[in-house]
Amino acid sequence: MDITNWLQNHFIPCPFKKLTGIDCPGCGFQRSLLALIKGNLRESILLYPATIPLLITSLFVLFAVKLKMDNRDMIKKTLFITTGSIIMISYIVKIYSLYI
Repeated sequence: MDITNWLQNHFIPCPFKKLTGIDCPGCGFQRSLLALIKGNLRESILLYPATIPLLITSLFVLFAVKLKMDNRDMIKKTLFITTGSIIMISYIVKIYSLYI
């Protein structure tokens, strides 16, 4: 069995969307990550634009902690602000286009 098929059949449902019927700022990440794993970069970006920045930020923070790079605070802050901005801007655009 292909791992991507298994992942596709075992997505974690969004509790916020289940309760409210409205997408949360993280809705689309799992589908986007799956598209990225399959090699569909364009589809991944269209589904959730923050996937790649989130992965880069997460990897940087993990390596910074593992290698005890405390002097990289400015890079971490920049990555957090950039990723957070992408999440919020794409969420506002999504909500505006879907619900208004």
